[in-house]
Amino acid sequence: MTSEALANWTYCEGFVPEDDILLDARDAAAEYGCTPVLPGSGALLTVLARILDARSIVEIGTGVGVSSLYLVRGMNPSGVLTTIDIEPEHHRIARETMKAAGVGSERVRMIAGGALTIIPRLTDGGYDLVFVDAVKSEYPAYVEHAVRLLRAGGVLAIDNTLWHSRVPDPAQRDHNTTAIRETLKAVKARDDLLSVLVPSGDGLLVAVRL
Repeated sequence: MTSEALANWTYCEGFVPEDDILLDARDAAAEYGCTPVLPGSGALLTVLARILDARSIVEIGTGVGVSSLYLVRGMNPSGVLTTIDIEPEHHRIARETMKAAGVGSERVRMIAGGALTIIPRLTDGGYDLVFVDAVKSEYPAYVEHAVRLLRAGGVLAIDNTLWHSRVPDPAQRDHNTTAIRETLKAVKARDDLLSVLVPSGDGLLVAVRL
């Protein structure tokens, strides 16, 4: 990244400052070894949820609740976020994050377990937005389920789609980078998705279900 591009990226990431609740959640993420969504992508998630007037969202990968809070803050006040994480301890911290933000427990349904075990049981066409930020090697499988879960006009958002600038570099061929490239290719090739790759955060792929 050139110095000019880095300056632009840094300015955009700080354009919407994070409050103390999000900053505390980031500290908890560092303590528990999570890598939360970066501020630019988080702010975009809030905007997407608000545009959709989202009432039902699935989040694959809760972490300690950073992205969860960004999503809930954009949702319809009666909306419910279903968020999945394999680590119950992450959900404990995420509940503290939500409580600190004044988000009622009825607004967030937390399900502990492997995403590929849980998401097949969720309702077809029942969700306004699906956000993916979990095991990178499972991204291609998440996409297949996400499209099934989305209503027409619903949005799929996938984090880390530039993967620390590795995805655009053809010399990088590790397992995670390859899986993300496969995901991008698969989404772009689908006739039922209209997609864009946004360089916010660590890359956010956004696709509308047609």
